[in-house]
Amino acid sequence: MNKFPQQEQIITSVLKGINIAQSNYSSWIAHDLYLSYAPVKFLSIHVAQELAKIEQAPEIFIDASISDILKSSLLKKDSYRWFMAENNIVQDVICLTLDERFEHEDDNDSISRVIMSIRNGVRNAQSEYIKDIEVMCKMLQKEKKEDSSLDYGLFAFYLDLSNTARKKSKKRIDEIIETFDQVVSSYKNLQSSFKGGEIHTIDNVGEWCVGCYIIEPTFKIRSN
Repeated sequence: MNKFPQQEQIITSVLKGINIAQSNYSSWIAHDLYLSYAPVKFLSIHVAQELAKIEQAPEIFIDASISDILKSSLLKKDSYRWFMAENNIVQDVICLTLDERFEHEDDNDSISRVIMSIRNGVRNAQSEYIKDIEVMCKMLQKEKKEDSSLDYGLFAFYLDLSNTARKKSKKRIDEIIETFDQVVSSYKNLQSSFKGGEIHTIDNVGEWCVGCYIIEPTFKIRSN
């Protein structure tokens, strides 16, 4: 079994992937600001490519179902139906999931470690983004560390604004974080943090930035 990458490696790769997506899309359309109009999965594919470059990279799944992730993370794998009903989780898919990489003996021995929502064109805490945070919180909450193999969840996003926007990026990021923090604080044994957020200004055009909101259990994350 490969050693699972450290959280810092994962977050660095996620942020780098979105930054590369911004650079590639700008080159593609010959404009510096319109990544928010990129095709569906444009960000996810770039992030997955960067994650795959990590030494001893994890297994990477795009749009894995919530039920499959819970089967691969709960201590009692057959309790996923009960877990979803108990926590009012409806069937859906998670943008990116990272599993431990090892030689599988059957189709039921996967071990999920990280779940991600990757969103483009985020400018405020819309209800769909709050829903992403709520779903990740429900999947991550646990009474004991051994109840689930999931270590943390990420809400990674790209934000851009034209130079005519009245509310600037820094204010919007602060409000998004504040709203997400209110959601996370309503769940037991969870904490949050934020990485990224550097504002890039384009003269006479606008500004853009990339951020990563992290949700994790208060239990210490394992080292491998």
